[in-house]
Amino acid sequence: MKSLEFNFSDSKIPKKEIDKLEIKLKKEIEQMKIALSKGYDDSRASINLLDDKENLQRIKNCIKEKSDLNPKFLIVVGIGGSNLGTVAIQEAVLGKLYNQTNPELKILYADTVDTDLISNIISIIEPFLKKGESIIINGVSKSGGTTETIANFEVLVDFLKKYNKNYQKYVVITTDKDSKFWNFAEKQGFNVLEVPKKVGGRFSVFSSVGLFPLGLLGIDIDLLLEGAKSIREKCLDQKIKDNPAAMIASLIYQHKINGKSIHDLFLFSTDLESLGKWYRQLMGESLGKEFNMQNQRILEGITPTVSIGSTDLHSMAQLYLAGPYDKFTTFVKVESNNNSVNMPNNPEYSELVKAIQSKPMEKIMNAILTGVQQAFRKKDRPFIEIILPDKSVYSLGQFMQLKEMEIIYLGYLLDINPFNQPNVEDYKIETKKILND
Repeated sequence: MKSLEFNFSDSKIPKKEIDKLEIKLKKEIEQMKIALSKGYDDSRASINLLDDKENLQRIKNCIKEKSDLNPKFLIVVGIGGSNLGTVAIQEAVLGKLYNQTNPELKILYADTVDTDLISNIISIIEPFLKKGESIIINGVSKSGGTTETIANFEVLVDFLKKYNKNYQKYVVITTDKDSKFWNFAEKQGFNVLEVPKKVGGRFSVFSSVGLFPLGLLGIDIDLLLEGAKSIREKCLDQKIKDNPAAMIASLIYQHKINGKSIHDLFLFSTDLESLGKWYRQLMGESLGKEFNMQNQRILEGITPTVSIGSTDLHSMAQLYLAGPYDKFTTFVKVESNNNSVNMPNNPEYSELVKAIQSKPMEKIMNAILTGVQQAFRKKDRPFIEIILPDKSVYSLGQFMQLKEMEIIYLGYLLDINPFNQPNVEDYKIETKKILND
């Protein structure tokens, strides 16, 4: 299996600054290593999900049980960290148009309480339920009390009941042990899968949150975890040049100190768009904090944005190349795509665009990416590059584990707690007040 590759030569951060941050990060890297021996008793608990064989077996047993029901649809009911990682891996590995390729099992996501979205989901599954086909509903809420999730879950399960008297065996709940949702699942006779309490939602993709739905779709979850393990070891190295998570965290941090508080993840593959959205939550929710570790009000944060190549070159490139020097970019390139398409040789089209006849489309995309990077250099815009060998589940495991550890290191450098999200509760509290009026 190939490893991710990195190019930091255009980061525009002097080596002496990196050396200082290497010294600063040694303590946190050591704490990460210690966390590996603590199971789920440390805030960094997510790095231990990769080694939890007992929980993995429970997930596999549930996958087998639900697969035997021969379902036609899987509906994941969850929002934020409860579904973004699943969507990211599913679309990267199986493609954004997966459902349109007529697979044995299609997947739908019910996240926000959008009336039209839920109505459309119901209209899609109803003909199958009328024919007696199986539909699996996976309700995912770490806290067990997320308004959007519970509302969607109630509507969809209530609809399932109309067509299936034994509906209980078609429902799986994923939540914290002993949460209200957990206790509800046990009373109703639903299968329930655990999320370790100290594993936050945005760090939970390698838990039952991601592994159950992905495994049910036939994705090799063992290979996903193997990929994550392979990069985890590198990201525990004390030498920053050999630790990509610490290196990237240091570069983003130093650019933040230098006034670049926007970080753009520029992914050159449409199938990776949801991977960008997953990272956007990981960075935004982890680093946007009102107070530091000394409880001083600092209003800290780095604003994550997501761009897709080459689509967003026709919407955002003007800003990126001519706008304020407030952005630092990570380009993500896929070395080998799943398919190849060659341009035909039609000379008459050369009157429209020269030099593309008979060339692989992949070569055209690579030329565009190289051209963008050259333009960034000429305009003195800093960037780094991550190269995915392919869009395999192993590569995705590497990338996502890398990013989770990167964010933890960034939180340490910024002197904030990357594991909590106290202000997310603000809107939830206000929403419940309004609904109770």
